[in-house]
Amino acid sequence: MADVARAAGVSQQTVSRVANGLPNVNEQTRQRVQATMQELGFRPSYAGRSLRDGRYHSVGLCVNDVTKFGNLSMIDGIASAAREHNCAITLVEMSKTEEFSLAEATRRMAALPVDGIIIGMSRMAPDFETFDPLPGIGTVIVTMYAHPRVTTVDSDHYGCSLLLMDHLFELGHDQIRYIGGPSFSVDEQFRRAGWQDALERKHIKPQAPLEGDWSANSGYEAGRYLAEHDRTMTAIYAANDQMANGAIAALRDSGLRVPEDVSVVGVDDSLDDFVAHNELTTVRFDLHQRGREVFEHAVPEAGTVGKTVAIRIPGQLIIRHSTAIPRS
Repeated sequence: MADVARAAGVSQQTVSRVANGLPNVNEQTRQRVQATMQELGFRPSYAGRSLRDGRYHSVGLCVNDVTKFGNLSMIDGIASAAREHNCAITLVEMSKTEEFSLAEATRRMAALPVDGIIIGMSRMAPDFETFDPLPGIGTVIVTMYAHPRVTTVDSDHYGCSLLLMDHLFELGHDQIRYIGGPSFSVDEQFRRAGWQDALERKHIKPQAPLEGDWSANSGYEAGRYLAEHDRTMTAIYAANDQMANGAIAALRDSGLRVPEDVSVVGVDDSLDDFVAHNELTTVRFDLHQRGREVFEHAVPEAGTVGKTVAIRIPGQLIIRHSTAIPRS
């Protein structure tokens, strides 16, 4: 800092104010100091800054496989909220294939310079019921399951099923089949429960659900099976858009029309960037709102005491052209 001050002809205090983005520096001086910083390769000491204001300006995020759509969408929403607060994300990927303990995730995050901890629980953690958060650092779990001692935030994966099922019921469907994600997935467990409960409330016996792996190929295989073995179905609820898109391709390859013969719905509203003329009826989640809620509870404003809450953000039904009244 002294070298920058000397080269720019200003005090070290002025360099510090410029480095920290503080006001009360005229624009000409600010530009001169910034140019000198760049010329000398000066970088602010973030360790020193954290000592001064008591914050690292980073939030820790711990997830399973970062390549999965659900985790990518979560990261996108949290990154947007972090950007609004001039914070960074410190990301730790625990495992691509197995569940991890909340205690282990917290231990790893607490060893890093972070102001709060966010844990994406796409699989049920073995210590979920017994987990106690660390005192003095905000912790949020992204999950539909409520926890007595930790704030949980998620999109409403149960409610999205009710939205879709009500839409299909209103059209006149009652033979609605389900293509789900892998059974270990927390999101899948709640989406499937919503489908089953909606049918049972109408006194309709659910047929055995089919299990996919969230991919379009698994949706295609399930759709092909239904087309060949189930001629009484009038609608398919696939638990994400990729599987729904695969199921539509299988139905059409089998000579069935969508939606004239079979209606199809999905979840996530994730196809617009990948499928031309997207016609899928689906549920859209506000991932940026979820990201803001997660971030603001993990890193609360200074002086505020966060209460343990369970926040569920409802989805929005998006009606396109993959649903219609059932065939007579």
